[in-house]
Amino acid sequence: MAPKAKVVKKEEAKKEEATKEEAKPEEVKQEEAKKEEAKKEETKTEEPAKDVEMKEEAKVEEKKEPEKPKEQEVDAADIKGAKVKEGVVAMNLDDSTLNVLPTAGGRLLRTLSEGGMQYLLASVRGNAGVKAGRYMFETRIVENLNPSEGQSEKTPQPRQLVRVGFSLAGSSLFLADGVSNCCFDSEGFFVHEKTRKKVGPKFGHDVTVAVLLNLDASSPNANTVSLFVDGVRASQPQPLPAQLLGKPLFPTITYKNVSVDVNFGPKPRKPLPFVCHMLAGAAAADVDMVKPKAKGGKPEVVFAVGLPEQGFFDWVDEFVEKNPGYTELSDRMIIEWASKSGVWKPRAGPAGSNDKPQAQYGIAGLDDGSVRKVLKAISPALQRNFVVPELKGNLLSADRQELLQRFSSQDFQRKAVVVMGEPSKDYKARVHSLLLAEKQAKADVEKKKKAQEEERNRLLELRKRKAEEAKKAKEVAQKKKAGEEVEEAKEEEETKAEAGEDAKMEEAAAPVELTDEEKKQFYRKSTTKDLGEQVLAKSYASFSVPSKAEGFDDVTFAWQPEATCTSLLQAWVLEKKLTSRAEDLTPGESFKEAWTKWQKTLAEWRRRQTEYKDPAKRKAAQAKKLADAKKKLEDEKKKLIEAGDEDGAKALDAQAEQEAKPMEIDVENLDVFTVEDVTDLGNGEPLFAEFLYEDWILLSTRYELHLLLHSFKKDLNDTDRPSFGEKHLAFYYNKYFKKNWNLQQFGTKTFEDFIELIKDSTSVDAAKTFLKAEQAEDTPIESFLKLTEDHRRDRQRRVDAGDETAKLKFSRPAPPPRQGGAPAVPTAKGSGKGGGGKGAPAPATGYGGNSYAAQKRPYSPAPSAYDSSKQPRTTYGGKGGGASSYGGGYSAGGGSSYYSRR
Repeated sequence: MAPKAKVVKKEEAKKEEATKEEAKPEEVKQEEAKKEEAKKEETKTEEPAKDVEMKEEAKVEEKKEPEKPKEQEVDAADIKGAKVKEGVVAMNLDDSTLNVLPTAGGRLLRTLSEGGMQYLLASVRGNAGVKAGRYMFETRIVENLNPSEGQSEKTPQPRQLVRVGFSLAGSSLFLADGVSNCCFDSEGFFVHEKTRKKVGPKFGHDVTVAVLLNLDASSPNANTVSLFVDGVRASQPQPLPAQLLGKPLFPTITYKNVSVDVNFGPKPRKPLPFVCHMLAGAAAADVDMVKPKAKGGKPEVVFAVGLPEQGFFDWVDEFVEKNPGYTELSDRMIIEWASKSGVWKPRAGPAGSNDKPQAQYGIAGLDDGSVRKVLKAISPALQRNFVVPELKGNLLSADRQELLQRFSSQDFQRKAVVVMGEPSKDYKARVHSLLLAEKQAKADVEKKKKAQEEERNRLLELRKRKAEEAKKAKEVAQKKKAGEEVEEAKEEEETKAEAGEDAKMEEAAAPVELTDEEKKQFYRKSTTKDLGEQVLAKSYASFSVPSKAEGFDDVTFAWQPEATCTSLLQAWVLEKKLTSRAEDLTPGESFKEAWTKWQKTLAEWRRRQTEYKDPAKRKAAQAKKLADAKKKLEDEKKKLIEAGDEDGAKALDAQAEQEAKPMEIDVENLDVFTVEDVTDLGNGEPLFAEFLYEDWILLSTRYELHLLLHSFKKDLNDTDRPSFGEKHLAFYYNKYFKKNWNLQQFGTKTFEDFIELIKDSTSVDAAKTFLKAEQAEDTPIESFLKLTEDHRRDRQRRVDAGDETAKLKFSRPAPPPRQGGAPAVPTAKGSGKGGGGKGAPAPATGYGGNSYAAQKRPYSPAPSAYDSSKQPRTTYGGKGGGASSYGGGYSAGGGSSYYSRR
C-alpha cells in the first residue's frame, strides 16, 4: 500500500473516533472520567510503597556485605632483630651515569646540562637490594633546569623527566630500558620494557613522591609496587613483572634537567596512610647490600690497544661485561646513551666507523661533539674506573701521551692492555657463540619468511578452490532450474583439508651449526669498518706498541707476548704500506720546479715544430738564423780586427762560407741518441719534426710518470714504500698533476700493454707490485724526446713491413666549448700510412683538458675529465699535415707522412 493511502486512512479513523465520542451521552462521559481519576490515585499510592520497599531491601543487602576498605595496606609491625646500619643505605655513585653530580652527602642529585648533556638522561642505582618485606623510599624535585636550545632542534619531550622504581643489579642503569626494571614516571605512567600505561596524575616540582615495594607474601598486595604523592596513593598496586620476582630489587632514579632530593629514611617526609618502614631502617635479613669500594686504592684507567678488523671492539665489549665497575669512554658509548635517553635516532644508523661513529640527530649539542668535550673534561675528576677504547688514538704514541696527561698518575692507575694476534680460548668461544647467534637469527628470519610464503600460497589455493566450487554449484543450480538431470558430486572424505584444518606438520628444522670454516674464524666481520679508509691511510705508518717508558704503570699483553705483538704490528704496517695509498702526501718543491721547466720546454718544442711545418715560418726562421749568425760573425770579426788579428778575421770568413753551404744529413739513418741539439739537426729540422698526436702523448706520459715516481719516493721518504702499484696510479697522478688518469685513451686493453709502449722509461717490477722508473732522476728532458723518436721510428719500420699492430690509435680529448657562436674547427683527417692527412687545422685542445704553452701558472692546471671512447681515432693516411694538438699550446700540420721522411 502506498504511504499516502495509509495517511488518508489514519485521518479517516481519527475523525470516525471523534464522531463516536461526541455521540456518547453526557452521563456516560462523566462516569468514564470518574473511573480514570480513581486509577490515577491508586497509582500514586502504590509508587511510594514500592520505593520504601526497595530502600529497605538495599539496607538489608548493605548489612550482609560490609564495605571494603579503600587501602588494603596495613600498619607495619616493629622490626625484630638486626637492622641495616644507620647511614649505610644510599645511592651507589659507582653505579651511575657520568652526568650524576651528588651533593649534600649524596642526598641531592644534580646533573650536567651544558654542551648537549641536557638531552641525556642521568641515572643512579641504590646500594641496597630488597629481597623480602615491605619498604619505601622518597624523592622530590627541588629544581627544574631550562637550558637554552636552538629553535629548529628536535628536542626530546618532555624536557624535565623523573623516573623512580627498582632494577636488578648489573642491569641497564636506565629505567624503562629492558626487562630488568620497572618504574613510575613524572608523566603519570607505569613503565616496564615497552609497556607504558597511565596509572595516575603527573607530579612535578616540590612534590614528595614515595615508591613502595611490597614483597611480603602475607600481604594482599604481595609482589607489587605502588606510588604515593605527598602521602596520598597516586596509583593502584602494580604487579611486579615476572622477570623481577624472587630477585633483589635496587631502588633506581633516572632523571633529566632536574635536581632531585632522595630520602631513604628512616623517617618519611610525608607519612603514608599506614605505617611503612623505609629502606634505611630495613631488617638486615631483608636486603642485600653492595660492598663498598675499598678505600685507599686509586681507580684504574685501561687503554685498550689492538689492530683494526681484528676483534678489538668485541674484546672491549667482553671486558665491560666481565668488569661492570668500569665505564667506557668512547663515541659509540655516547650514541648508545643518546638512544637510551629517547633522542631521535636516524633510521640509517650511525655512519663513520666503529671507532668514530657519526649519528646526525639534528641537535647541535649532540652533532658537534660537545658531549665528548664535556666528558673529556669531567671524567678525570671522577673517582671511578674507566676503559678507553680509542682504536686509532691508542695505537699512536703522541695520542697516548695526550690521554696519559689527561688522567694524572696521582689520581689514576694507568694501564695499557694489548690485544693482538691469536685470541684466548675464552674470546674464541665468545666469538663463535656470537657467530652462531647471528646465523640462528638469519635462519629464523628465513624460516619465518618461508612460513609466511607458504601460508599465502595455501590461502590462495583455498580461495581458488572455493571459487571453483561456487562456480560449479551455480552451474548445477542453473541445470536443476532448467529441469536437466544433474549427477550429484561425491563429497570428499577429507573435509578438514577443505576447511583449512589440515595444515601440514612442519618438518623439524635442522639445527643451525657453524661450518668448519666459520669455526676457524677468530674475529667477527662487521658491516662497518673499525677505522675509516682515509683516517687509517693517514695514521697507520705511525702505529706502535705501548711501553712503560711512555708513562704507563703497567702494560699487559692479553693474547700474545710482547715480542709477537711487535712483530705482528710491523708486518701489518708493512702490508698496509704495500696496499694503501698515502692520503697526506703533498708534492715537494723539487717536483714543482721540474714540472714547470717541463711545461715550458714542451711548449717551445711544439712551437718549433709548428714553425718548421709552415714553409713561410720556416723560411723566416732560416733567415733569422742566418742574420743572427752573420751578426755574430761580424761581432767576432770586429773584436779580432780591433785586436790586430786580421788573419783570424779572414779565417772566420772562410769558416762562415763553409758553414753556409747546404749540409747533407742522412736523417733516416741518424742515431737519435747522438743528436746534440734536438731542435736543429743541422739543417734546421728538429728531431721531432715527424711527431703527431700519439707521439706527443707518449712523450709527455714518459716524462710525467718518470717525474711522478721519483717525486713520490723523495716526498714520502719511506724506505718501506719506494713506489706504488697500478691501483693507486690514478690517485697520485691526480694529486701531482691535477688531472685525471685515463688508460683508455692509449687504445690498450690492459695496463701491461700500455707499459709495453713506454717500457724504456717506466716498468713494473717482477712481483707486479710497484711501478719502476727506468731512467735516473737527473736524466735530461731531451732524453725522453729521443726515446720517443726512436720508438716512433721502430713502429714505422714495423708498419712498413706490414705489421698492422704497430699502429697507434689514441683517443683524443673533447675540444673546448665554442665561445661567441664561432663555428667549430673541423678535425683533420688523413688516409694511408701518414698520421695526419690533408685538411683544416684541428682545434688546440689540451691533453687531459689542460694547457701547457698558454698556462699562466705552471704548477696548478685545472683538473678535468673526458670520455675518450667518443673521440675520433688517429688515422695513418698519406702525406699531408694532419693538425693535432697537445696541451692547448701547439698545433701540428705540414706535408710529411707520419712515419716517413721527405
